[in-house]
Amino acid sequence: MTVHTDEPRRLSIDELRTLFLFESLSDEQLQWLSNEGYVEEIQEGIVFSEGDPATCCYILLSGELRLCKLSHGEEVEINRTRQRGVYSGAFSAFFGADDKKKDYTATMRVTEPSEFFVIDAVTMATMMNTWFPMAVHLIEGFIMGARRTNETLGERERLLALGSLSAGLTHELNNPAAAAVRAAATLRQRVAGMRSKLAMLADGTLDATKLHQIVELQEAAVERLEKSKAKELSPMELSDAEDSLTDWLDDHNVQASWDVAPVLAAAGLDVPWMEEVLTAVGPTYLEGAVRWLMYTIDTESLMNEIDDSVTRISTLVGAAKQYSQIDRAPYQIVDLRELLKSTLVMMSGKLQGLEVVKDFDPDLPAIPAYAAELNQVWTNIIDNAVSAMGGSGTLTIRTKKDGAYAVVEIGDTGPGIPPEIRRRIFEPFFTTKPIGEGTGLGLDISWRIVVKKHHGDLRVESHPGDTRFKIVLPLEPDEELESDPDLLS
Repeated sequence: MTVHTDEPRRLSIDELRTLFLFESLSDEQLQWLSNEGYVEEIQEGIVFSEGDPATCCYILLSGELRLCKLSHGEEVEINRTRQRGVYSGAFSAFFGADDKKKDYTATMRVTEPSEFFVIDAVTMATMMNTWFPMAVHLIEGFIMGARRTNETLGERERLLALGSLSAGLTHELNNPAAAAVRAAATLRQRVAGMRSKLAMLADGTLDATKLHQIVELQEAAVERLEKSKAKELSPMELSDAEDSLTDWLDDHNVQASWDVAPVLAAAGLDVPWMEEVLTAVGPTYLEGAVRWLMYTIDTESLMNEIDDSVTRISTLVGAAKQYSQIDRAPYQIVDLRELLKSTLVMMSGKLQGLEVVKDFDPDLPAIPAYAAELNQVWTNIIDNAVSAMGGSGTLTIRTKKDGAYAVVEIGDTGPGIPPEIRRRIFEPFFTTKPIGEGTGLGLDISWRIVVKKHHGDLRVESHPGDTRFKIVLPLEPDEELESDPDLLS
């Protein structure tokens, strides 16, 4: 509680000079400060709150203060001090009007009745720009230069990540596309063979009853092929089946039995089934019927392969669309599990050799968020995890609900983050990668997306063989988040 009097108490020139901020000022400057500033006594409680407009700069004269910041909905103490002369509040008020919103960056409390020398933000700005214009220009130049550097390197970081993902996606698309092309070419040959065998079977010497039986056998062979996919034979069992069929085909004078037997065996056709074929068509038309069945099975398998390939391409395109959110509103209700799945598909080229464990809570509700930017967060953290594991290990991605928050946990089995650098990993430009392999902005950008734009929290726990990044996001923000144009600047 603030104690107000009709006339605020002022500090004398000599008292002001005892504060380290003002010890080098001239008597004239100190007198101006004495007239403009005032002493305020504050009882135990909150002095100002994080996020409120910064209207005053507070300089401690006596008592004790605590500075706290919000993390995961809870206040975390970042400083507690009794040192006379420490300051907080609107100490950056001298920046130009076009700078970021000047809000209190933390919450300040006093733990006992305390006194402060208070300078209004406007007074602070006037003082700094009048007395130290060169210093103000230098500080603004430094900050703006750092921001531009951050923005430029941030763009480079995103372009490098995009190039890497594009290369991986191209590789992933090329495999099913090439498989579909090969299958289509082989299918054309098999259809031509089927036409030839059909002409041989229907040249007038094969009665309608036997032809009908061959068609029934053909349908039965297709059914067996579908069942064989559900129950795969072991390599030893498949080899034995091929040998048995080869012997049977040789005994019945079927040419190139070594080429036919593997196709029939893979479809689950065995010697007893081939005896049924022999009974249906007779020895004269056995080879033509066997070839017809082989082409039928081969054709069905090739069509399945084409279907699988095209489905894979469609899945990849869908994942790319989900990842980029190219046709979606920036702020929307999203399923975090779908975002994570699309990111894993986009990064599948980098995940070769790793075991990926997905533990997704089926009851996790959708949340309002900036989907494309959350995908960037997953990408940055997963990319670091993959690099840390060096090509082998386990990547674990877990989602769960924790009270009013959704938690995404990304873990790896790499060597861990040493304690001495753990507190620095979210700093801009900090990286442990060799020169040329990283800008040190991935985790900094991720932190700002999660904490500043989504009002969540990003934290890390690390031990050798177990590093976990936890992304905490509110399920129901109090109000719709506003886009921050300076987020990645």
